Amino acid sequence: MGKSEKVEDDHKELIAFRVGRQEFCIDVMIVREIRGWTMATALPRSPHYVRGVINLRGAVLPIVDLAVRLGLPSAEPTARNVIIVVQSGGQQIGLLVDAVSDILTAKDDQVQPSPDVSSELVRCFVRGLLPVDGRMISLISLDQVLPAELEAA
Repeated sequence: MGKSEKVEDDHKELIAFRVGRQEFCIDVMIVREIRGWTMATALPRSPHYVRGVINLRGAVLPIVDLAVRLGLPSAEPTARNVIIVVQSGGQQIGLLVDAVSDILTAKDDQVQPSPDVSSELVRCFVRGLLPVDGRMISLISLDQVLPAELEAA
């Protein structure tokens, strides 16, 4: 095994972003692209956290308002908001966030477990907490972000 393979095993690259006044991060390997906010077309009878869909090079991309999905207050998107296009399971989805803030490199042992006082909703999404420069960044798992109805479509 070469030296570069060992480093790859020990470290994980994460992309950090802001939603409201909180910071979150996801594994950079599931990120396909980061794009500016585009007005989404609403879908009838979709969950309240789905903003709608956009056309991404001929493919329909559902946009999930991550603030609403995480139980945080929603704000009307502006030109400053971004959409992080991620691969979740067999489908691409867009995550509406306030801004991308950083690319982080972390070892698995740096990620601390979520406290027991967190709500069921938080435990559903947050895999752990990463201390970075005096801040705590929540590492989220996207397994539960997309609604089952859209996954099946």
